[in-house]
Amino acid sequence: MRKLLLILAASALMLGCRATKPVEENPVVDSGTTFVHDAIAPYVERGELPGAISILYKDGVQETCCIGFADVAAERPITLDDPYMQCSQTKGFCGVTVAKLVEEGKLGLDDPVSKYLPEFKELWILSDQTEDTKVLKKAKNELTVRMCLNHTGGFPFEISAKRSDVRGGGWSGGAPLRQTATIAASSPILFEPGTKDQYSNTGIDIAAAVVAEVTGMKWEDYLKQEVLDPLGMTSSTFWPTDEQLTRQIEMYQYIEGKPARYVSENGNQQRPYNDSHVFASAGAGLWTTARDQLKFYKMLMNLGLGDNGVRILQEETVKNLLAVTSRPQEMGGYSLGLSAPKEDTEDAWFGHGGAWGTNCSVNWHKKQLKLWVIQSNGGPQPWNDPLAKAQQAFFDSEIDTSVNAYTGRTE
Repeated sequence: MRKLLLILAASALMLGCRATKPVEENPVVDSGTTFVHDAIAPYVERGELPGAISILYKDGVQETCCIGFADVAAERPITLDDPYMQCSQTKGFCGVTVAKLVEEGKLGLDDPVSKYLPEFKELWILSDQTEDTKVLKKAKNELTVRMCLNHTGGFPFEISAKRSDVRGGGWSGGAPLRQTATIAASSPILFEPGTKDQYSNTGIDIAAAVVAEVTGMKWEDYLKQEVLDPLGMTSSTFWPTDEQLTRQIEMYQYIEGKPARYVSENGNQQRPYNDSHVFASAGAGLWTTARDQLKFYKMLMNLGLGDNGVRILQEETVKNLLAVTSRPQEMGGYSLGLSAPKEDTEDAWFGHGGAWGTNCSVNWHKKQLKLWVIQSNGGPQPWNDPLAKAQQAFFDSEIDTSVNAYTGRTE
C-alpha cells in the first residue's frame, strides 16, 4: 500500500490532477439498436413502469433509450435532462473525493479517523441489550478511513437524528456532516471495527467529514470544485432549484397488473427538497440527471479521465482504490463508496445503485457502461430480468456502424 501511495503521489506531481486544455468530448456513435426499449416496452405500455432511461455503451458505440413519462399525470416525456434523486449512488462521489486526497498524499486510507476527528478516539460497542439494559464494551480496533468507506466500521445505516419517521428527517435531513460524525462517535457501534460489514450511510458521511477537515472546505463545496464542475456536471446538486424540480422524474409505486401509483415523497427524502432542512449527505442525497451521471461514470470507465479531456484521477488510483475491493477478502466486494469485485478481471464491473432503482456500473477493461434510471418507491421490479438480458444482448452483439442505418447482430 505504501508503494502504491508513493507511485500515486509522484504521478499526481508529474501530471497534475487535470488536463490543462480540456478537449471536445469523445464522439459517440449511435448503435441504432433497441435492445432495452424492446425488452421493457410492455411494462411501460401497461403503466406498471411509468418511465425509464437506459444508456448502454461499449467502446464508442451507445444505445440510448428514453421511454415513457417523467410525470404520468402531466404526460411529460422522460428525458436525459430531467433531475432525479440518485440516493446511494452519492457514495461513489465521496469515494472519488477521498481517492483524490490519497493520490495527493494528504490522506491515508488506513489513517485513524481520530487523527482528523478526535471524538473517534474512543468507541463503544453495543454488546448486549435487554428491555431495561444496554451493555457496552470498549472497541479495541482503531476505526480507519478505509473502514468508513467500505462499510466495515460498525455503524448503523443512519444516526438517530436522521430518522425517516420524523418530519424533516431522512438522509438529507436532520444534521450536517460534521454533526452527523459527532453523533455517530458518541453513539454505540454494532461490532468491532473491521471485523464485519454493515451497509451504512453514516460511515460514508464520516469519511466526508474527514475530507472537509483535511481540505478546510465543506465536503459538498470540495466535490463541486474538484469533480462536478471539472466534469461539466452542471445539473448535479444537493439543492435543486424550483425550476429544476418542475422537470423532476416523479416517484411511483409498482402494483402488479395495474398502472403504478404516484408517490409524492419518501420518508428518507422529504419535500421541500431545497429548503433549510436539507443538508448535504455523502451517503445519499445528490440530485443529478442521466446526462450528468453519464459524465461521472464515463470518467471512472476511462480510469479518471473525463470525456471532456479533464483528468480527475490518475489511472492507478482508479484501478487500485476504486475498481477493486478494499475489504478483507472474506467480506465481499466493496471499495471506496462503490460496489467492486474481489479480483480485477476482464469481466469485472464496478459502480453503484440507488434506493429508487437507479444504477450505473462500468467495465474499464472493455470500455463498457450500463446506466439505468427510474424512480421507484419499492416493490417488485419484474422488468429487471428482461433488462439484464437486453443489456447482455447489446454487449454480445456485433454492431455495424459503417452505414447510416445501424443494425445489431447478436452472436
